[in-house]
Amino acid sequence: MTARPQVDLSRFDNSKTFHPGAGVFKRTLWFFVNALIFQNPAFPFRSPKPGLLRLFGAHVGQGVVIHPSVNIKFPWKLSIGHHSWIGQRAWLDNLDTLTIGNNVVISQGAMIIQGSHDYKKVDYPTYTKPVVLEDGSWVGAGAIVTLGVTLKSHSVLAAGSVATKDLEPYTIYQGNPAQPVRERVME
Repeated sequence: MTARPQVDLSRFDNSKTFHPGAGVFKRTLWFFVNALIFQNPAFPFRSPKPGLLRLFGAHVGQGVVIHPSVNIKFPWKLSIGHHSWIGQRAWLDNLDTLTIGNNVVISQGAMIIQGSHDYKKVDYPTYTKPVVLEDGSWVGAGAIVTLGVTLKSHSVLAAGSVATKDLEPYTIYQGNPAQPVRERVME
């Protein structure tokens, strides 16, 4: 019987497949700003956060609300439209381009995951894909949006659900994996 290949993490080299999009100084400075101001539950002030994101290269519209304890990986890969909200303990693991439209809600504890590893290769290389949250979409509390997914206009990912495929407009999705359950009717 022939031995099957096995994962060999000693061969992992992230520099071959992943590019963070900024130099080590900028990434280090962001690490501390993120830890002290964005992730810190003892920093309750929301008003300076959009400006800080802009300083690090994010495109941020007017009226954006970012609550305490939010983790943002790379602001230079982030675009947020007008009047969008990001809730407490949300995790934007934006290893790739994350586009958040206007009037989008990312509820508390939600995760946007944009990177993974190729489990078919022994050296476990990293790969990433963009995520788009179109205007009026809503990621419910504790929900997860995986890499490459688009939440189309006014779609809803219910609390605790996992989006592994695109969500159609004006549709509410629930479950793991998320499935359409009903139309979103606006009044």
